[in-house]
Amino acid sequence: MQTFFDYAKIWVKAGKGGDGMVAFLREKYRPDGGPAGGDGGQGGSVVFRVDEGLRTLMDFRYNRHFKAKPGENGMPKGKYGKGADDMIVAIPPGTVVRDFDTGQLIGDLTEEGDEVVVAKGGRGGRGNIKFATHRNPAPEIAENGEPGEERTLQLELKLIADAGLVGFPSVGKSTLLSTVTAARPKIGDYHFTTITPNLGVVDTRNNESFVLADLPGLIEGAADGVGLGFQFLRHVERTKVILHVVDMGGFENRDPFDDYVKINEELMKYDETLMERPTIIVANKMDIPEAELYIEEFKTKLATYFAENYPSLELPLIYPISAYTKVGLDDLMTKTGELIREEEARRALLAEEEADKEVVYDLPETDEEPAFTVSKDPDGMYVLSGQKIEKMFKMANLEYDESALRFARQLRRLGVDEALLANGAEDGDIVRILDYEFEFKI
Repeated sequence: MQTFFDYAKIWVKAGKGGDGMVAFLREKYRPDGGPAGGDGGQGGSVVFRVDEGLRTLMDFRYNRHFKAKPGENGMPKGKYGKGADDMIVAIPPGTVVRDFDTGQLIGDLTEEGDEVVVAKGGRGGRGNIKFATHRNPAPEIAENGEPGEERTLQLELKLIADAGLVGFPSVGKSTLLSTVTAARPKIGDYHFTTITPNLGVVDTRNNESFVLADLPGLIEGAADGVGLGFQFLRHVERTKVILHVVDMGGFENRDPFDDYVKINEELMKYDETLMERPTIIVANKMDIPEAELYIEEFKTKLATYFAENYPSLELPLIYPISAYTKVGLDDLMTKTGELIREEEARRALLAEEEADKEVVYDLPETDEEPAFTVSKDPDGMYVLSGQKIEKMFKMANLEYDESALRFARQLRRLGVDEALLANGAEDGDIVRILDYEFEFKI
């Protein structure tokens, strides 16, 4: 049986932009051809795209590194380098993509064809044809390509099912799924039979169909990570209807109502809005003689429980069934289909209302990251660091004197000279940016 893999940590890196070129046009009868170095091409981006044919994140278990191709370098005679193709990575519907280091949400992809750029390719560096001026008609200046974005990502899969079966282990969820769909979950007479979610398609007698998910069994403390914990709870979020399966046969002398309350508490701890989700209580194993007594007691306790804790909510529907003898399944599936359609209509209406609202966004004030910082190593060497200054250094083509002088002017405009002096730097001190060292001159 294939393991269900619904969490992955991967590394992605976009392609570097191609380097600009320093070149001059040298053709017979054109002695003053001038600069002719072309720009580099755009580096390839890493793009995630939804593929409905995928159902798990298993592929990311074996392939955790994704690196797009760099753009081509610029060429003589003003020819630009070719941009690299984007790297398209297929992911299953329901994948949530976050930056692993910051926790920032990058994308929540649910529909076929949905895509998001998770790492943007670097732009191509400019060739010397772009730096020609009246004062300097033949510059020996070019840029290296911009580095591509690099980041570590966290992928999390949340199943997209119309209805989800929840409940304690061994209440009959797997049996119910296998009976009403063509799914064949592994079934046995012990706890935690289902350790991976299973999906099946239900066809109702009204000629409607919907996706039903048998989700791993809950135990007390699941919201705090006990048992399967969040591996289960994350999949409940996307379901439109919850089918809360309760063992009315009193398996192992358990109280059906106590089981129901404990599962509700775990759902509430994880997401309070789940109590407002359309829910049907599926009273399973009604073929057991004691079940008739249990269900009457259950109804009485349920009314009291909602009156005391959720007076504003309607009592959930109770459907007595027997997954083993197939009694009551047609009515249950038909009602589930109706609730799904009602919930879809409600969500569509809310989406329309939100779209019609005029929203004004106030951007939060953020502390902009400084262009650079100055520190001093124990050996007395000054170190310049920071995303902006390191990017400038990587794009500086130091093979040519003019390019090196241009980089020195960029540092001066950033205020590097003043910052080094303020930190005690003197003429002749050594300064380092990444792995490059130079002598500070006042």
